[in-house]
Amino acid sequence: MPGLPIGPLELLLILAIALLILGPGKLPEVGSSMGKTIREFRKASSDLQDAADLSPRPPASPSPPPTATAQLHESSEAQDSVQADVPPRGTPSDPKGHAS
Repeated sequence: MPGLPIGPLELLLILAIALLILGPGKLPEVGSSMGKTIREFRKASSDLQDAADLSPRPPASPSPPPTATAQLHESSEAQDSVQADVPPRGTPSDPKGHAS
């Protein structure tokens, strides 16, 4: 089995302990039920993987629309640049000389 570092001596030791605990009559039944359990688990996991592979995936969107925060930031920058071009009222550059 890949992933389990069990050598032949370890496997023999495990089987000997199982034989002592369960006895010679019960050992084949336990082995059979363990095999069925593992088989059912593998079948269920492969069915689950197949179902996950068949589910449609949503198409990838190129880019998300700008958020409201980004739009506010852009509009405030535009207002700041417009306000920087217009001098405040009542300054010497005002041709009518109105004070605010």
